Amino acid sequence: MVEFLVVWLVVAIGLIVVSKLGLGIEVDDFGSALFGAGALGIVNALIRPVLAFFSFPIVLLTLGLFALVINGVCLMIAAALVPGFKVKGFFGAVIGSIALTIFNLIVFKLAGVT
Repeated sequence: MVEFLVVWLVVAIGLIVVSKLGLGIEVDDFGSALFGAGALGIVNALIRPVLAFFSFPIVLLTLGLFALVINGVCLMIAAALVPGFKVKGFFGAVIGSIALTIFNLIVFKLAGVT
């Protein structure tokens, strides 16, 4: 349970950090970041597997690069669900999801969380 809360907090902080980089993601305040991280977790748990299943042939043909598009779509869906969490355009979503993934990888690697 504690690990879940730590991951949720790290993703929320990651959303705030990525929003400060000007890559197409805007977060109004920390509360919006917390709800955005929660929505992103729910979307990644429920919708992303369905998108990945139906787009498997495209992912295979693009050697996995289409997975970046799926991440961007999931980020856009999460942003549509949470007031105060906005994504500017499709490319902003893709670039923002890449930046968020890099941030999470670095933080979780430094913390030793798998």
